[in-house]
Amino acid sequence: MHKSQKELVTTARMAGVFYLTMAVSGILGFLVFHAQVFDSEDARKTVSNIVDVEYIARTRLILEFAIVVSQALTAVWFYKLLKSINEWAAWTVGIWGMVNAIIIMVSAISMGSAIEIATSSQSLESKILLIDLLCSLITHAWSVGGLFFGLWLIPLGHIITSSKRMPIWLGRVLIVGGIGYLLSTLLNYLGVNSSAIEYLTVPATIGEFWMIGYLLLFGIRESVDSERI
Repeated sequence: MHKSQKELVTTARMAGVFYLTMAVSGILGFLVFHAQVFDSEDARKTVSNIVDVEYIARTRLILEFAIVVSQALTAVWFYKLLKSINEWAAWTVGIWGMVNAIIIMVSAISMGSAIEIATSSQSLESKILLIDLLCSLITHAWSVGGLFFGLWLIPLGHIITSSKRMPIWLGRVLIVGGIGYLLSTLLNYLGVNSSAIEYLTVPATIGEFWMIGYLLLFGIRESVDSERI
């Protein structure tokens, strides 16, 4: 293995670590802790939850920070990993990944504000009004973030399928998953109510965990040109 290839494998594994951190913090934060604190349909209940279990609310906020930071680091390390393969596509992966981190940061800011308001000395009705708005911002930050989360998977998949530096079907699954995220977001905002919409993001989930596993276990293949030398 050439020295440059060893460096790429190291970079790939670091990207995998950051990607895994993002996945774990996302699962814990959004799927485990979120519903214990924030109720987008009942601001009064959210206020009560924050006051009664403030430590859980703050844990949820810290996990949101972890998502933002790990998403940003993953985007940067993917650019570092892929720029020598396809610089234009690597830029799009990095930029769109960073935009998604910024959008999720809006959610983190809203959570921090909600905790501060709920634990303040304001009247209950004032708290309910403000937290209702903040919960809406949290929900829509994640929903709109789906656009850019889908967008960054598409060039990522394109680089893999065109360069064959990772399994070609991994690239194809990522592209399908990215398109699924875009369609899911658009259909939700068009008011389409169907349980089938949830399945549109399944390929992205499969592709992401496949990608994480491949990065951590194998890193990245040598280029065809390098193998011939």
